[in-house]
Amino acid sequence: MKERGARALADDYLARIARYARVEEIELKDGSPDEVAARFAKAVPVERSLVVALEVDGEAWSSRQVADFLEEGAHASVQSLVFLIGGSYGLPPSTTRGADRKLSLSKMTLPHRLARIVLLEQIYRGFTILRGEPYSH
Repeated sequence: MKERGARALADDYLARIARYARVEEIELKDGSPDEVAARFAKAVPVERSLVVALEVDGEAWSSRQVADFLEEGAHASVQSLVFLIGGSYGLPPSTTRGADRKLSLSKMTLPHRLARIVLLEQIYRGFTILRGEPYSH
């Protein structure tokens, strides 16, 4: 993310999430669907991971459901919760098919930078819900 304001907002949420869990943001170079699928396959830890593909036709989760998903991962001894956001052309179909879940942040197609910020905010909110901490509702 090159836009200073978007980067600052994403970094703020990453720092907030880091109080609760190890968090890592990985950006992959765009390319053909096959190239991108190969990059995702190489970057995603397969063993003991729950992978969520962000897709406009995925399930719509409430903030409570995001919290429940985070908790499910902790109780299932999952090593990594992985959220995949596509670039300008979305996720390659093979990558989406390989995911454990499909999540929709909106029925609208969101720019990937905005989707990332919304997702990070919801992950942070999920952790605050699980711990009963105050956060704006």
